[in-house]
Amino acid sequence: MNMAARTEYEIAESEDEKAVSRMVAKVEPQPVSTMSATPADLLRIAVEGGADLDRLERLMQLQEKWEAKQAKQAYDAAFAAFKSEAVKIIKGKDVTDGPLKGKSYAELHDVVNAVTPALSKHGLSSAWKLTRDEKDWMEVTCYLRHVNGHEESVSMGGPPDAGGAKNAIQARASTLTYLNRYTLKAITGLSEQNDDDDGNQSGQSFEGQALVDQFLEQISGAKSEAEVRQVWAVAAPALRAVQSTEGHKAVKKAVESKIADFKAAETK
Repeated sequence: MNMAARTEYEIAESEDEKAVSRMVAKVEPQPVSTMSATPADLLRIAVEGGADLDRLERLMQLQEKWEAKQAKQAYDAAFAAFKSEAVKIIKGKDVTDGPLKGKSYAELHDVVNAVTPALSKHGLSSAWKLTRDEKDWMEVTCYLRHVNGHEESVSMGGPPDAGGAKNAIQARASTLTYLNRYTLKAITGLSEQNDDDDGNQSGQSFEGQALVDQFLEQISGAKSEAEVRQVWAVAAPALRAVQSTEGHKAVKKAVESKIADFKAAETK
């Protein structure tokens, strides 16, 4: 191994790294190959050589960038391995009435039970955080983390589910469960079996379709015409906001149908 009293480190990935590459540290011969030296090695040599604080700060920043890059690479490799598991999410809940009668969907525990073993196998884990909690709107962020430190996230929001004569707490809990389910599916890139046959509109965005499904469920569970109109009062502007034209039409049609059912029942 070739030893040198003066060692020049050439690093060219960023402006900070270029600045570091111009540093020349006067050190005693060290058994470190410049071809395989990591930023941590450079930092150690700089400390031993009495480098000034400015040099040490730049090297520490470089070390942090290097560690972040390594963590991202490890995350990508783990996620690719997870996807190779071909995880299947089974729809275990049947809809027995309303506009979605005859359809089925996976409940939150179905999704969690399906993805968790494969995620854990490859050093990945998921977690949720309520990132927006207002009277008429809730937002959940789902995080997917790797043991080496890198994480990715996806967020989704929606109004409290007031359908089905729920009280205020039940309405918020229902929406929270719904958002947890959809964000976990989104961050893992998975869908339920036969999702393409579940009424999804072509070109519909993830958030738009999620809102449509939620509003249709609320309309289906409504116990009065007033509840249906309450759902529509929230649904119409929310769907316009995410530019879900087809979803707006589908929800409006369900609202009109449900109101017609209530009026027909009143005449009997």
